Amino acid sequence: MKQNEKIVPLLPLRGILVYPTMVLHLDVGREKSIRAVEQAALEDNLIFLVTQRDVNLDQPAQEDLYTVGTLAKVKQMLKLPNGTIRVLVEGLNRAELLELIDEESIANARISVYEETAEGDMEEKALMRSLIEHFEQYIKLSKKVSNETFATVVDVEEPGRLADLVASHLPLKMKEKQDILEVFDVKERLQLLISLIQNEQELLNLEKKIGQRVKKSMERTQKEYFLREQMKAIQKELGEKEGKGGEVEELRGRIEESGMPQSMKETALRELDRYEKLPASSAESSVIRNYMDWLLALPYTEATEDILDIRRAERILNEDHFGLEKVKERVLEYLAVQKLTRSLKGPILCLVGPPGVGKTSLARSIAKSLNRNFVRVSLGGVRDESEVRGHRRTYVGAMPGRIIQGMKKAKSINPVFLLDEIDKMSNDFRGDPSAALLEVLDPEQNHNFSDHYIEEPYDLSKVMFVATANSLATIPGPLLDRMELISLAGYTELEKVHIASDHLLPKQIQEHGLAKGKLQVREDALLEIIRYYTREAGVRTLERQLAAVCRKAARILVTEERKRIVVTEKNLQEFLGRRKFRYGEAEAEDQVGVATGLAYTTAGGDTLAIEVSVYPGKGRLTLTGKLGDVMKESAQAAFSYIRSRAAELDIDPDFHEKNDIHIHVPEGAVPKDGPSAGITMATALISALTGRPVSREVGMTGEITLRGRVLPIGGLKEKTLSAHRAGLKKIIAPADNEKDLDDIPDSVKENLQFVFVSHLDEVLQHALVGVKQ
Repeated sequence: MKQNEKIVPLLPLRGILVYPTMVLHLDVGREKSIRAVEQAALEDNLIFLVTQRDVNLDQPAQEDLYTVGTLAKVKQMLKLPNGTIRVLVEGLNRAELLELIDEESIANARISVYEETAEGDMEEKALMRSLIEHFEQYIKLSKKVSNETFATVVDVEEPGRLADLVASHLPLKMKEKQDILEVFDVKERLQLLISLIQNEQELLNLEKKIGQRVKKSMERTQKEYFLREQMKAIQKELGEKEGKGGEVEELRGRIEESGMPQSMKETALRELDRYEKLPASSAESSVIRNYMDWLLALPYTEATEDILDIRRAERILNEDHFGLEKVKERVLEYLAVQKLTRSLKGPILCLVGPPGVGKTSLARSIAKSLNRNFVRVSLGGVRDESEVRGHRRTYVGAMPGRIIQGMKKAKSINPVFLLDEIDKMSNDFRGDPSAALLEVLDPEQNHNFSDHYIEEPYDLSKVMFVATANSLATIPGPLLDRMELISLAGYTELEKVHIASDHLLPKQIQEHGLAKGKLQVREDALLEIIRYYTREAGVRTLERQLAAVCRKAARILVTEERKRIVVTEKNLQEFLGRRKFRYGEAEAEDQVGVATGLAYTTAGGDTLAIEVSVYPGKGRLTLTGKLGDVMKESAQAAFSYIRSRAAELDIDPDFHEKNDIHIHVPEGAVPKDGPSAGITMATALISALTGRPVSREVGMTGEITLRGRVLPIGGLKEKTLSAHRAGLKKIIAPADNEKDLDDIPDSVKENLQFVFVSHLDEVLQHALVGVKQ
């Protein structure tokens, strides 16, 4: 490599670099630079081109310039109207700046010029070929260099010129270009260029991959947008105002405004995102949509405001129901505590009583008095646990249980929720629904009730649950333990008359389209209907008989054109036909071997005649009348007691060896069971064996032991009402049941004599009358 020194004018360049063999137009505007170009044109047209380190400097010093530049030849000059000069220069050789000779009018530079010499060895040729191959691949990737330029590059045979030509077509930073310019050794320059081109190729490959991914994403997004727009257009043509997109946004807004707990809101939004991504034709899409509908249909913050006016509530309860003082008192107590605390958890009441006494309508009146919404769910015949807790959403046709369904109907978080016929539930292989109700009816747990369908906890703590049942025998103990029991025994005749005249009859007259004053049913006729056409604890059959009277009256008014009909005791048979029942079951006269017992059934209390027949035989005891095991055991206990006390009772001690005894309870098709017929059977047996008659006016109830003790029984109020209906005058009951007198209406106690006993001997003193017949 040859080098020689020269002094030539210097032209500093800003943001540009000129390689040897490179021809380029330059616009020169600085005064000092213009004079340098003019000086070069006057001499030998040579000028030194060097790049500034900082493009912002107008008067660069030597340290502001790179040390290596290019010796160039000025080929052409053109003065432009704006005062600048456009210069066409051609790079000749690399040159190193040795000294800057800065005169006032012009800058000259003393430089060392390098002339390249090609070695022509195999390594140099291999590097040239490699460079051309890499440059070709780069052109294919970048597509910024034309094929004509590549053809020009391929034809170059000098390695230095090839390197500079390739470098001039690469998109390199100024520092990288300067680094190439400063490499005087040709082989090193070729290797550096190959390395730089490889880096550019990798960058281009990455750009290409990124571009392809972006393009695919954009294509997919554009395709989805196009399809959505098409779908909207189709839906608009079909008359559907909004597609799935609008539906999703509407659902999202409803979720945010629903007031549901945070955990449930997160679940709802997550399911909504899944719903948005699923096609409308997907089966899962409809499942999620139904789930969203259920979540949004439930109340979370909506609540009715309790009207805590005790007098108003008492007035409403009295208007809707006659009697039932104990239940009304309990509701008013709840209202009073609520008024004082405003934080009492909803009580769980269980109204127990025979059919037709007004349990369901009473629950409705409770809701009315509290100013709460009312919802009723019937549990009669429910066998499947999922009826209460709901189905898992994985099942076809899954839906929430009856509790959640009821809350949807209630539309508030604090309704009066009636669980009707809770004693009619049963269990089988599908689970135990009564066990599922344990969580619902536990005030300590129902604030986060879990339904299998909803899956998220739902708060039931503000709900006032009221359950109804005809009998407690079929309700599991754990469920009973969670409820406050209130017994509705039934109505007296006087109460039934009031209910019929104040509630039932006006309702039936209105339902049958009878104008006011067209039909009058006198009180004696109502009492006749109650005594001889119904036999029940409640008033359901009474209402049906009144409906029959209204139908007959309607026909008479239409056909005979009568202005007014009055129903009395005398003409009642014209409307209802012959009497259906005897008023009371009391015997017409005192009889031997017949005692009247008092029984408790699901339909209320009833009287039970127990007959005993003694005839010659070998001591066999026969029991008939479809008796249960407990009742049979009571008969055996009475028989054993009489055998042990035969002498004191004036009975032949060997009676059991000489006679057969038959105990029968009439209405043999009706199942009967329970221990409370013990003293009745013993009295009837002793009457039959002694020949002393039993008073027809006496009814009795009580369990007997082998020592003759009388044990307490349940349902005294119901049994007392049945005795009152039967026309009995005296009731014999266990001494331990004397406390139950408070539950019996005064109107009934006035017409009955109560005898409380603790031993069978006391029973016989009041039950047996007269002498041996």
